[in-house]
Amino acid sequence: MLEKALVGGRGYWRWILALGVVIALGLVSYLRQFAFGLGITGLSRDVTWGLYIAQFTFLVGVAASAVMVVLPYYLHNFKMFGKLTILGEFLAISAVTMCMLFIFVDMGQPTRVLNVMLYPTPHSLMFWDMVSLSGYLVLNVVISHVTLAAERNSVPPPSWIRPVIILSIPWAVSIHTVTAFLYSGLAARPFWMTAILAPRFLASAFSAGPALLILFCLVLRRVTRFDAGREPIQRLAIIVTYAMLINVFFVLMELFTALYSNIPEDVEHFKFLFVGLEGNTTLVPWMWASAVLSVAALVLLVNPKTRHDERTLAAACVAVFLGLWIEKGLGLIIAGFEPSPLGAVTAYTPTVPEISITLGIYAFGLLLITLLYKIALSVRGETAA
Repeated sequence: MLEKALVGGRGYWRWILALGVVIALGLVSYLRQFAFGLGITGLSRDVTWGLYIAQFTFLVGVAASAVMVVLPYYLHNFKMFGKLTILGEFLAISAVTMCMLFIFVDMGQPTRVLNVMLYPTPHSLMFWDMVSLSGYLVLNVVISHVTLAAERNSVPPPSWIRPVIILSIPWAVSIHTVTAFLYSGLAARPFWMTAILAPRFLASAFSAGPALLILFCLVLRRVTRFDAGREPIQRLAIIVTYAMLINVFFVLMELFTALYSNIPEDVEHFKFLFVGLEGNTTLVPWMWASAVLSVAALVLLVNPKTRHDERTLAAACVAVFLGLWIEKGLGLIIAGFEPSPLGAVTAYTPTVPEISITLGIYAFGLLLITLLYKIALSVRGETAA
């Protein structure tokens, strides 16, 4: 089936070429980082996790969100999601691959990655995070390959694949739960040390991931002959709406707990995000933009009239994705280090090489999902013919 990704029109190959250029620029920046070390990034002794780990955290949620189409289709026989399941699984494969690449570039020397496998430490959450991510990737590769091959041959999938699919559902929840535990178990970082961090992660995941899947479906309808159907997209939009409501509710609970108790260690992190701390206001405009985008998205999603209109639905999904990307892909990680346990506020600004590497990894993820979707749609086209 891989040969189907090598067939396409001029627009398809222009898109592949554009992604290849961005990937090449990111690779050049990574080779420079490999030669000189993480000193070319904006990271420091006080801010040891930055743009790379923030993207890893956000994309784990995108990967986990595939369960929102897999669960209704396979467990509740919700056949309406039949066209969406393979797209969700391929989105998960791409997102997990990007997660691993962000960890890879953040560790500096690639040989350090081998230490996790050669010298496993079962009491380390990082070890279990590696197990959960690699296991989830293998599960989605096996499920998507077997089900797509069965569809191509016009035969039902083998019976053994159903237990694997069922196993992938709690596994999807586990990858973001373990990621949350990486942060909430750090006693010196009160911003992350909250019992609802894992539920917050899952709520944001089940908002951003399905929102991105809706956008992909709308784009595919415009540039290909594939149509996921209006009703499945609307049902997925309802999932995004409720998940986004829960996510905003959890954030407000965190704000209430910190501000009402007025414990300085908790309040300072929110001050850093929304008003600045000791003159450092780097993230203030970003976080207010995230808040505005989240509120605007909820207004569009909660109102049935705007949710049913696919143009405003697309705008709402973009607002959801960008709002949560800012919250988790920028604010959540950086604010955990500001101020430090000693009360110091250290400025962190991603450098050009750091941004280039990040864009390169995102371009690689888009390239992977483009190839996978091309294969899936080609098989669907053959089956329909």
